[in-house]
Amino acid sequence: MRKSLYIFTTLLLLSVQTIVAQSIEGKWKTIDDETGEAKSIVEIYQKDGKIYGKVVQILNPEKRDGVCEECKGDRKNKPVLGMVIIDGLSKDDDEYKGGKILDPEKGKEYKCKLWLDKDDKNKLYVRGYIAFLYRTQNWYRVE
Repeated sequence: MRKSLYIFTTLLLLSVQTIVAQSIEGKWKTIDDETGEAKSIVEIYQKDGKIYGKVVQILNPEKRDGVCEECKGDRKNKPVLGMVIIDGLSKDDDEYKGGKILDPEKGKEYKCKLWLDKDDKNKLYVRGYIAFLYRTQNWYRVE
């Protein structure tokens, strides 16, 4: 009886660990798909059943006080640091979609889709798109 309880507990802990490891929630280093340069750390979190992401660190010291000059509405001329740039995604199988992502440098919002690499759960694909035109970046989990 004790041995089977021990095995059950071990299996339960391993399955919980696997589920947590596959979550997109946490901090991610953003990589510019055009330059290959690391730009920022974005924290992805869940609120009211939706996925959001905000800039929690800007890696280039010269851009840390930057504002979103090209943004429209209430984001115009607001600091990029602390700004929510991923907004309202929902889980659909292995992907998160149905929301938007903001490119603070261009001030443009795009439809967004996120998904983890099947072989490397520390690599996140981030796709912004309009109709059939899209760009995909690779972001990397910050431990």
